[in-house]
Amino acid sequence: MAMETERLAAVQAHDILDTAPEAEFDALARLAAQLAGVRVAWVGFKGEQRSWCKSSVGLDDHEWHQGLSLEAQDGDGAALACEDLQGDPRFEHHPWVAGEPGLRFYAGAPIVDAQGHVLGTVAVADTQPHVFTDGQATALQDLATLAMAVLEGRQRARHISHLAKTDHLTGVANRAQFDLALDVEMRHAMRNGEPFTVLCMDLDGFKEIVDGFGHAAADAVLCEVSRRLNQQVRLGDVLARLGSDEFGVVMRHGAKDSAEVLARRIVRAVCQPITLPTGDTVGVGISVGIAAYNDSVESVRSLLAQADQALYDAKKQNERRWKMFVGGR
Repeated sequence: MAMETERLAAVQAHDILDTAPEAEFDALARLAAQLAGVRVAWVGFKGEQRSWCKSSVGLDDHEWHQGLSLEAQDGDGAALACEDLQGDPRFEHHPWVAGEPGLRFYAGAPIVDAQGHVLGTVAVADTQPHVFTDGQATALQDLATLAMAVLEGRQRARHISHLAKTDHLTGVANRAQFDLALDVEMRHAMRNGEPFTVLCMDLDGFKEIVDGFGHAAADAVLCEVSRRLNQQVRLGDVLARLGSDEFGVVMRHGAKDSAEVLARRIVRAVCQPITLPTGDTVGVGISVGIAAYNDSVESVRSLLAQADQALYDAKKQNERRWKMFVGGR
């Protein structure tokens, strides 16, 4: 059971089920059909209750229940081949053999990850019996290895993309993503007039934590603050770490009233005591500056300048720790 749970987690990590055909997997299916000289081939991945046909030749269905799946491997983990399914007691009563499409030949090679989990199959089949040579079996397994390489390459690319967009400590967006989101919203607002708002935030008392408890404690505080901020922002808004103890939010389609409500929630959430890994309890405050897009805003830089001015004003207040920029200042 534990192994199957790990296998399913590995399949989910590659995000391959219920996805459309792609050129790399289409090519593998075509090559598999050509090397075996058959009409039917597919690259499939095995979920919990069903298998998903990622790419195929000669198949219409992309999904079938697990009970209809032909096993891809023999007991030793090697490719499995049956030259005449109707004469094999393991398969002669299978619905695909006894009924439509009346398969007579099947060969499959497992797609195996580095941990030994079988994620799927590169398979070939036909309605006529076939001789399947050792050389063809090796070639089919090579295609399965290539399928795994494609999956791993995609996963590495996603990971690299994620690293390029996120702050390595807190996991929220980084400054580059914040600037990109701000630029996109600005262009959209200038075209369509839709409101959006930017919040610039700065922690109060953070330097005292660094001086009193050290950098490890300060990192723990930043991670906890980021978690709390994430709980407050709306789905679709962009929360980013802009500097050491500075954060920002781009509120997409957000007017001033919504931003003020968010600022109140943020101040309330962040100001709750934080328990460090050492067991010590510390507290930080947060100041929030808000600037809303309007027709007088000429650029991203000017909007950020307004938010920074509002942040500066908020820090001077003793009670309310957020401030909306008011024009003419």
